[in-house]
Amino acid sequence: MTVYQLPVEVTAFARWLTELAGRLRPDAGWYGVFAARDPEGLRACFDGAEILPWDVVESLLQDAGEPADGPLADRARALYAAAATAHDRRPGGAGALAERRDLMERERRYAESRARELGERLRAATGEAEAAGLENDLAWVRDDHARAAARVTELTTRLARVEGHARAEPVPAAQAEPAAAPARTQTPVRTPAPPAPARPARARPRGARYAWLEESAEERAPVAVPVLPTGGAAPRGARFGGGGDSAEAGGPARVAEAADPAEAARAAANAVYALQRLRAQGRSGEAHVLLCEALNGPPDRLPALAAELHRAGLGADWSTLLWEAASLPPGRLAAVAGVLADAGRAADCDQLLRQGVARPVEELAGACAALHAEAHHREAHALLTAFVRVRAPEDAARLAGADPRGLVPQLLDAARAVSATRERDLLHALRVAGLAGA
Repeated sequence: MTVYQLPVEVTAFARWLTELAGRLRPDAGWYGVFAARDPEGLRACFDGAEILPWDVVESLLQDAGEPADGPLADRARALYAAAATAHDRRPGGAGALAERRDLMERERRYAESRARELGERLRAATGEAEAAGLENDLAWVRDDHARAAARVTELTTRLARVEGHARAEPVPAAQAEPAAAPARTQTPVRTPAPPAPARPARARPRGARYAWLEESAEERAPVAVPVLPTGGAAPRGARFGGGGDSAEAGGPARVAEAADPAEAARAAANAVYALQRLRAQGRSGEAHVLLCEALNGPPDRLPALAAELHRAGLGADWSTLLWEAASLPPGRLAAVAGVLADAGRAADCDQLLRQGVARPVEELAGACAALHAEAHHREAHALLTAFVRVRAPEDAARLAGADPRGLVPQLLDAARAVSATRERDLLHALRVAGLAGA
């Protein structure tokens, strides 16, 4: 009999979730609602068999009286991101995500239809008692709709990550030619595509959907990824745009030139208009894609987009965009963080860096190096402070190993800013790793 062992990331998040639930009353608040609605599903999440939707985690934090930007919420985001990634990459993970996303999309549509029906009945209601009952029902249906929409977005993001990871992984030689059952066609071997021949330049795509593109896909230069310190390795794969440039790439560099303020404002207005249209038509998947496209364009346009989204009451979409930005390649992550800091959006910059600490330590070393190269020393310190606050001291020692001379003093300074206990734990981990005297 084959026994499936849970990934350590999933176990860590399940343990944290159980500890949080221990502070709550199971018959009160949102915890009571979820426990009554789906006790078996909740238990599966506590056991690590499933990953709790993030909107439920936020509600449980709310029950516990924890602020959304507090240290416990930061730790929850880091643990959740690592657990979801490990859980989704298990065999059959992509199929399960697609199936669950389809289910959530059906629930979203049902809630939307039910909300319209209740709204019509409420307008036609004649008695106060009837109206009060309908208003209560409508409030619950709207909450169901909001949660279903949030889960569709979350599942779409997770599925894209899994599929990008699968495309990036090489196929072992033993699997290159599967055995031939006679009616089945052979699976082609995944091999790097040959360089495409030069093609005539095409006209730049127009419209709000393409508002973030400076050039066509053929004209756009590859994103420059900084060379990591000794011992590190640049990330590779489809999600990271073929990152992993050699030293000849020239080290850290700005991803794009400064955007014209008028053009940035115009692009932001167009994008938000298109986003509102897609939301109104229930095309949440396409709306999410449009948001992600902003991350592929000039980073200097993002502050204008943030302002326009908040002005339109779409602050949640800006939070989604920041969550996606936390998975960008190190060089681009640093560029986005630097642009937000330069634009006076320090809170957004810090949120982005806090969410990015769930990444592998090698990538964080690259992001830290890129921030320092662009003279964003405060942001580099914020990244390391968030890292030592939510990650284990052993992880910090591994990060220090990427560049002991530069990162050991920076990590100790960050740990000291968190607490004396955290600094002491880090010192012990550095001694064990043989880095205390670096």
